[in-house]
Parts: sequence; structure tokens; C-alpha cells
Amino acid sequence: MKKRSIDFSKFSSIKIGPVVDVTVIEKGDVLPKDHLLIGHANNLLISPNPPKLMMLGKDFDYIKIEDERLIIGAATPTGKILSFCKKFDIGGFEYVAKLPGTLGGMLAMNAGVKSYETFNTLLEVKTDIGTFVKEEIEHGYRYANLPSIALEGTFKFEKGFNKNLAEQLLQLRKNQPQLPSAGSAFKNPPGDYAGRLIEAVGLKGERIGNMAWSDMHANFLVNLGGGIFDDAITLIELAKKRVFDMFNIELEIEIKII
Repeated sequence: MKKRSIDFSKFSSIKIGPVVDVTVIEKGDVLPKDHLLIGHANNLLISPNPPKLMMLGKDFDYIKIEDERLIIGAATPTGKILSFCKKFDIGGFEYVAKLPGTLGGMLAMNAGVKSYETFNTLLEVKTDIGTFVKEEIEHGYRYANLPSIALEGTFKFEKGFNKNLAEQLLQLRKNQPQLPSAGSAFKNPPGDYAGRLIEAVGLKGERIGNMAWSDMHANFLVNLGGGIFDDAITLIELAKKRVFDMFNIELEIEIKII
């Protein structure tokens, strides 16, 4: 198996992390059991001393139509999925416009915008230990308990790409900060918004070192330039404590901390 040297301070969306040799998995490789799978590091906060890491290689970057189904490799970038759906007039993936990452990350987090989610049109997931239909996989708002490592997803083939819907969902992202971040830091608690709660406890714009809660959207932890892991963790813990102390609400982290 090949190794790829990755500088996570450049590769990850939040621009934090060390230089690490990551094992690249291609078809036919036996997945090492002591490695943690990463995708494009769009929702990852990686510590200075992470465990052994692996990623899927080019063999898992594909999208095709078979038997009136859409079959997508887990390493396929979201931009490629969107372009394919536009080209062949396929509905159900309008929400991926400007959504970073790959299908693997989308499956692992049931990614989406509002009620438009990955699992809505999912039929089954092929993993390294077998294929599982959607109904066998526990999932919900921004989470999916995948039985093992996703290699491929099969989706309903729905004719009709909705350009208006894609534009509407894209507009919802216009209030998100452009500074490096890992996306929404916390899941929205039932009936409320994590950003509102963080702002209500006085942390909107709060800065420690070169990390801060965005003054544009309080649920985004942003890197102002040269931010470090420890300062990011301090801000996360501070938000959790203040929100719990004031509202008795336990914020659930959406970022994956490694």
C-alpha cells in the first residue's frame, strides 16, 4: 500500500494539523485495522499526535448509472457528483452545491442542508465487510452509524435536476464565514440553534490565540491564520460549558476530533 505525506495545516479545511504519512487504500488492499479513515478532512480537527490514518484512493472515485440506479464511489468529490447530476438531469443531489468533501464523508455524517440529506435517496452502502441496505443503518440528523468503512453508495435514480432548489439551498450558505473552518462545530439541539446559543452566552467573536467563534455565524470555529489545536479545543469546551451552565443544554459536537 502506498503512503501519502499530508500537511494537515494546508490540507484540512480548518488548516490545523501536523504533517502525517497517510496510507492510501486502493481496490484489492486489505484495510489495516489499526488505522482511522479520513476523507478530504473537511470536518476534521486533527491533534498534533493523531493515530495512524488511511484514506481511499482513486479506485474509489467514480460515478455511474446502472440498472436505473446511481452508483458512487466513496472517494468521489461532491463537486463531481453535482456536475454529473446536472449533466444527466438527475435529481436528489441539489444540496451538494458548495458542500465540501467526498461521498464517504457525506455518508458518515448524513450530510445535507435542512431536510435535504444524503440518506433521503440512499438505497444501500457497500462496505469492506459487506453491503447494507439503508434500513439496516441507524441514521438521523447529521449522523449515520455505518457498520464499517463505506466504499460505495447506491442511490435512487430520479430524473429532473431542480436548478431552483439548488440555488435556494446555496443561498442558505451565504451567511457562512469564508475563513478556514471545519463547518458547523455543533449539531443544532432539538428546537433550537447552536449558533444562537453560543451567541446568547456571549461567545460570538470570542478569540483565543488565532482561533475564534466567527462574528458572522457563531457556530463556526474559524482559523484567523496560524491557529492551533489546543486553542480550538479550549473554545469548544468553553462553549459547551457556558451553554450548559446557562441553558442546561448539552451541545453535541459535529466536528470530528482526532
